[in-house]
Order: sequence, then C-alpha cells, then structure tokens
Amino acid sequence: MGLLSEAEQTARQYLREHANSADGHYLLGFILFRQAKAKDSLAEYTEGAKYRTPSAFDLKVVACDYVVLEDYSDADKWFTKSAEWNPKDRQAWYYLGRTKYNENRFDEAIQAFNECLKLDPKNVKAEDNLGLCYAALGRTDEAITAYQTAIGWQAQATTKNSGPLIDLGSVLIETDRAGEAIPYLVEAAGISPKDFTVHRELGKAYLHVNETKKAQAELEKAVQLAPENGPLHFMLGKVYRKEGLSEKAKIEFDRVAALNGEKSQDPTVRQ
Repeated sequence: MGLLSEAEQTARQYLREHANSADGHYLLGFILFRQAKAKDSLAEYTEGAKYRTPSAFDLKVVACDYVVLEDYSDADKWFTKSAEWNPKDRQAWYYLGRTKYNENRFDEAIQAFNECLKLDPKNVKAEDNLGLCYAALGRTDEAITAYQTAIGWQAQATTKNSGPLIDLGSVLIETDRAGEAIPYLVEAAGISPKDFTVHRELGKAYLHVNETKKAQAELEKAVQLAPENGPLHFMLGKVYRKEGLSEKAKIEFDRVAALNGEKSQDPTVRQ
C-alpha cells in the first residue's frame, strides 16, 4: 500500500505540470483503482477521456470500478465495450460473465464464460461459473456436469479452487443427494477452512443425513467465521433445538432477532 501511495503522489505531481495528459489521468485512475478508491478512479478516467480515447484496458478498469460501486449496469456496458475492442482478453470476458450473472442475465453470462473458455480452455473459475448460470436457469444436470468438469481440471493442481466443490455440494444437497455432497464439501473445507459457506453447506448436508452432532460442529464454525450472519444463527438454533439444547437455541434465536432488530420468536411458531 505504501508503494501505491508513493505512485499516487508521483502521478499527481506529474499532472500538476501536465494537466492535459490523458496518460497521466489514466495512470492515476489505475492507481486509485488499485487502492479501492473507485469514485476517484472514475473521475480520473473521465478527465483523461477529454484528451484521448481510452484503451480496452482502460475501459476494463472503469468497469471494475463500477463493480466495486455495485453498479452492474454500467459495469456491463464497459466490460462489453472492452471485450469488443480486445476480444482476445479472457479476463474481460470472465468479468463480463460475472457482471451479467449479478444482473441475473444468465444466458448472456453463459455466452461470456464460453468466450473466456475459448481463449483459456481449462479455466476452472469460468467453468464453475457456467455451472452457476445453469443452476440459476434450473438446468441442474448441466450445472452438475460443469462443476464436475471444473473439479476434474484441477485434480492434479497444487493449488485448488474450492468454488466448484462447494457449488457441486450445494446442488447435490438441493437435489436430495446430501450423502454424495459430503466428500466434496469436506475437500472444500480443507482448501478453504475460513470460508463460512463451506461449513454452512456441510452443516446442511450432515443435517440431511441425520448426523446432528457433525452438523452442529460445522454450523458453529460457520457462525464463528460470520458472526453477523443471521441465517447461520437461525440454522444453528434449529440444530440446538433438535438436540434438546433449549438454552443454546434461545441464545441463537435471540441473536437473530438482535441482528434483524425485532423481537425474538420461536422458529416453530413461524413454521
């Protein structure tokens, strides 16, 4: 971070002497993006565009700024333009797919991920995201195939991505195949032990096969990792209640109520 601050100071000094430099503004915009100062970064790119048309790379960074600001419509616009100007940029296609996924434009996201995969045929993250799109469209068999393909591609890798393992585990739980999900989720937990979603999904899987003690242990880990996540406390409370641990259950339901800013309720009443 110190180097970025020095780079920012140098770029600003340069612009004080060369205020009409497009390259200077674009460089400062990129430095600010790297510092997660999205609004300031966009301002520099807008200023730079007064003096020279931005490159495909510049537009990709602009789009990333909009993602940081959760403005997916504008992110979509500029990732699309960046990919048009440099159709061989696999990263631009991947980011465009992610953006369209966040917009719930799943068919278009599939097209973008496929373009990424044409350029990078064994991109695990792109294949995993294809699976997410298929799942969102209710094309469960295709989703499972995509997740399994992504898992296969990284089988011999020294560094693995837990994403496809978690996503496959989740869809197997949803399709009443929790027993099959557990080995994938256990492997995912070994890769990403500090990812609460892994422990949440393992908790769900163990509940489905009536291994409540294991479910309890996994959900307790999930709550420790994401203490402000109300649904996790609710799930853990239900497990405690199922085990007859009424006081522990009450603590979890009270925590849910506190997070939601409402009066605590017994979950059996809601159901």
